Amino acid sequence: MSPRPELLPGTDGFHEPRREDCPWCGSRRLRTRLRTPDLLHQRPGRFVVDECRDCAHAFQNPRLTAVGFTLYHRDYYEGRLEDYTDRLLTTRGGRRRHRAAAHAMLALTEPESWLDVGTGHAHFPRAAKELFTYTSFDGLDSTLRVVWAQAEGHVEEAHCGHLTAPDVLARLRARYDVVSMFRHLEHAPDPRAELRAALAALRPGGHLLIDVANPRSAFGALLGKWWLPYGQPRHLHLVPPANLRAELESQGCEILKADRKAPHIPYDISAALTLALGRVLPKRWVGATAPLVAVAAAVDHALAPLLRRTPFSNGYRIIARKGR
Repeated sequence: MSPRPELLPGTDGFHEPRREDCPWCGSRRLRTRLRTPDLLHQRPGRFVVDECRDCAHAFQNPRLTAVGFTLYHRDYYEGRLEDYTDRLLTTRGGRRRHRAAAHAMLALTEPESWLDVGTGHAHFPRAAKELFTYTSFDGLDSTLRVVWAQAEGHVEEAHCGHLTAPDVLARLRARYDVVSMFRHLEHAPDPRAELRAALAALRPGGHLLIDVANPRSAFGALLGKWWLPYGQPRHLHLVPPANLRAELESQGCEILKADRKAPHIPYDISAALTLALGRVLPKRWVGATAPLVAVAAAVDHALAPLLRRTPFSNGYRIIARKGR
């Protein structure tokens, strides 16, 4: 894909002013955690991820504007990385992880209605229906993928837009027994506003299921810019587990479960290799590296049972109950 000059990083109108304080706690004690180019589309320029020295919140700084983020987010689905991550979610291992996440809810609630936020092609609702056969699953996504998922029968209602948009939230307020977010909070311009909107969509006593990348993973330090969850320029925030727990508790929620083992996705090494090869090799040669990437993927899966029990785990899950 040829670069679009209007999207080059640093262009006025596509980046907000650089922040001098943490968007989570307000501290001005920041450090630069990462500088990286656009590894997917290889446009000129660099993106910066800063980290707060006080609360460890990591965030894109300067951040893309809403227009810039929308265009980069759209272009992602035209790139090879979406194909890579989609394969991870549609393999037997991907379905197993989604079933495990749904299974974690079985002992907690028997929901009549469930909203999956950032559902994409509705991989999670498809898997969860096997366990919750009498639950109505709806999906919300910023792209038309959710409409296609509805047409294929994977969700009953498709909502295209953003959860924090007033018109969307007005339709969804207090409608659901469960709201889930899988690797979605990283994309939210304001994670706190996203959490408040998710809680508003819940009925009193409803459950919130959040699965996100773990910025404390040792893979982040080991792989640097090649670590997939950094996801620049699409990932705006990486929220540490302690921060998310504290925020939910401040909103009157009870934390029922916290897990750093099951949410680990075995892709760190193979995804880093995919990005690195795409960066150094001509595009016409990348397809020839598939056997090498396959070996790296096998290593990821072989190490997963061990790594998910160590600081290398790349994700975490929190299940919280909204106050009545």
